[in-house]
Amino acid sequence: MFRSALAPGETIPRHIHDEAYAAVVLDGGYEEAGENGRWRVQAGDVLLHGRFSGHWNHRPGRALVLNLPLAGAAALPAIARAHDPDLLARLAERDPLEAAAVLLETLRPGPAGLADAPDRLAQALSGDAPPAVEAWARQQGVTRETAFRWFRDAYGVGPARFRVEARARRAWRSIVDGAAPLAEIAAEAGFADQAHMSRDVKSLTGRAPGAWRAQVPVQHSFKTRAA
Repeated sequence: MFRSALAPGETIPRHIHDEAYAAVVLDGGYEEAGENGRWRVQAGDVLLHGRFSGHWNHRPGRALVLNLPLAGAAALPAIARAHDPDLLARLAERDPLEAAAVLLETLRPGPAGLADAPDRLAQALSGDAPPAVEAWARQQGVTRETAFRWFRDAYGVGPARFRVEARARRAWRSIVDGAAPLAEIAAEAGFADQAHMSRDVKSLTGRAPGAWRAQVPVQHSFKTRAA
């Protein structure tokens, strides 16, 4: 079973999972900062991660987490509540995919995310027209250096890299979900050209856009790598 434990005070460095999965908090709690925002989660909360989502976990008292594969899952909220975490843990001992199916059928609305200055910046950087950090900082009445420090302390990565990953992720989704020409996707996503998009998509996903268009879906493997 895909269980993981966080010791008191432990921090898991920011990382990227190659496959979609759900993290069901069975016990304890921690703070997670990812592509969709930042939450302080506790037992019963479920964090739902799409493919190639980058996040870090820190500030736990202690925590026990059940990780379930979400192969083929449709668009999902970033956070939810599990109806019966203990049932999911028992099912996962026999079949993690069955446990994931039950989870998706019984999801409940989750808690609100944090809304501090770094979280507002993360939301802006994830949008279709992300601002320059210096301009955003000026609107907040702080220096660019302060905004960078706030963001890195909260998200475990600099805002420039966060923005690059967000744009590459949007482009990747357009590549695998649609049939628009790659040059058109690059232009709509705000890349300088198709070559620029190809570099960033390959850096995030490990494959160039053309390879994604040609590939056959692969079985879930719950791979993870450092971001």
